[in-house]
Amino acid sequence: MTATPDPATPHVPTAASSTAGPGRAGFRERLWPGPLGWGGVVVFAAVLGVAFVPVDTLLALVVGVLTLLGGVAAAVLTTPRVEVGRGTLRAGTARIPVRLLAAPRVLDRAALRTELGPALDARAYACLRSWIGTAVRVEVRDPQDPTPYWIVSTRRPDELVAALGGSPGGTTTADHPEG
Repeated sequence: MTATPDPATPHVPTAASSTAGPGRAGFRERLWPGPLGWGGVVVFAAVLGVAFVPVDTLLALVVGVLTLLGGVAAAVLTTPRVEVGRGTLRAGTARIPVRLLAAPRVLDRAALRTELGPALDARAYACLRSWIGTAVRVEVRDPQDPTPYWIVSTRRPDELVAALGGSPGGTTTADHPEG
């Protein structure tokens, strides 16, 4: 089964203890921008507002506030979710049944850099955010899927590995360089 885009669905909160399958704890994370990203939205809105001060102070305030609201809305709408629940891994707009996955591994910053550089397979699926330094690489064992593996950014890689059925405190590629 190939990974398919997930149609836009309304946000429905679920408990972190939802099940992903027999004996597996669920996982849910939003890949929000870091402090620098949020600060950039605020600074951009302020600079744009200041640019309109010579025209009119009220206009400058309105432009600044609207830009801030637009920037926050854009960040919220474009922030991908990573979830494991109901037997499915969802990362951004793609999803795949957990039963078709094997060998989840934690990637620290150095291992992630290697995976995205010389070790990258162009057919791999990647749901990445540059401000998140850790990720999980999980092999796809579906013979009909041309995607060999997924690399998914996460701030909680050990929890994601555990939710996918790997051992908590999953190994890193630095521990197993052959993979």
